[in-house]
Amino acid sequence: MSRSVLAASTVGPNFGAVGGSGQLRAIVGALLTYGLIVAVLMLIVSATTWAIASGSGSWHTAQKAKAGCFVAIGGATLTGAALAWTNWLLQLGAHL
Repeated sequence: MSRSVLAASTVGPNFGAVGGSGQLRAIVGALLTYGLIVAVLMLIVSATTWAIASGSGSWHTAQKAKAGCFVAIGGATLTGAALAWTNWLLQLGAHL
């Protein structure tokens, strides 16, 4: 029984065995970059719309644009944190 426990504790992911892992990292990096670019552009458009709608007295449009700003900030935060979270999980998995 102790032999199976010892064998289970030394098992870890072998990312070098995955073919094309370098390409996969490049693809994930590109997707994160595109996600951040889209979130920043969405923030710019929503903030501009919010400012114009507030100035013209269209409170309903201003409210929707404000919600769009918060969604864009949340999306940028989640997209930026995804890489750090993934790296943390990979490091945690190596120590288990």
